[in-house]
Amino acid sequence: MESKTSYKEKKVISIGVMSELTGLSVRQIRYYEERKLLFPERSKGGNRKYSFSDVELLMEIANEMEDGVQTFDIRQKRMKKEKEQTRKKMLKGQINAQFGIRK
Repeated sequence: MESKTSYKEKKVISIGVMSELTGLSVRQIRYYEERKLLFPERSKGGNRKYSFSDVELLMEIANEMEDGVQTFDIRQKRMKKEKEQTRKKMLKGQINAQFGIRK
């Protein structure tokens, strides 16, 4: 059985392990979530679960914060990047549909 979700995207890492991997405190990680920079899933018991991609993202956020970038600016930059990626996917889909390319 083949899973379509990459191992990097599976939300399996607890906040404690995330703290150990990144060197950030649990409070810092929760703060970034509150500022809508990070979006963990929740287990049935309500525990946060993160992915390896979230680890990378959190390190990028921490580095930007160290450089003096405000959380608002980080969020704006991420939103702009996500919109651009969505636009590119839509254009690619339209081109593929126009030329009958299927994946």
